[in-house]
Amino acid sequence: MEQRTRRRSATAQRGGARKEYYIEGNAVRRMEAVPDYRREREERIRREQELERKRRQRAVRRNQQKALRTSKSYVAFLTMAVLVFGTFAGVYIKLQSDITARMRTISALESQIADLKADNDEAYKRISTAKNLDSVRQEAMTELGMSYARESQIVYYSVGDDDYMNQYGEIPEE
Repeated sequence: MEQRTRRRSATAQRGGARKEYYIEGNAVRRMEAVPDYRREREERIRREQELERKRRQRAVRRNQQKALRTSKSYVAFLTMAVLVFGTFAGVYIKLQSDITARMRTISALESQIADLKADNDEAYKRISTAKNLDSVRQEAMTELGMSYARESQIVYYSVGDDDYMNQYGEIPEE
């Protein structure tokens, strides 16, 4: 049998470009499978997402390590801030307490003053109403023989630069 060769013309499109080729013989060449671009694109996107995820994880780790490095100084700062605030709050509370205590003391002293004034006024009224001064003068003149001082009985003393005078003996009669 005679082997016949057949020539066939075929047209294939690959990636948008048109290509023509001939097939010779009785066996047809196996055509290359069209690549699955969707699968390649999905694989590429998955790899990019994986790289992005790893990059984010590295950034998170760096930030955590940075936070751990600065945490000692931040804790020291916060401790100092709390101590200062606590000191100011304690001083403020103590001052408020002192003011309240002084106000109570002032109130108690004012109450004592009012009581003493009332007692003093009461004693003055009692004394002033107990005896009439005219009756006291009359009784002193009649019963005790007292009289008003005459001009010759009054002795004047002059005081020097001192604002006071000491008496070291009896006052002379004349």
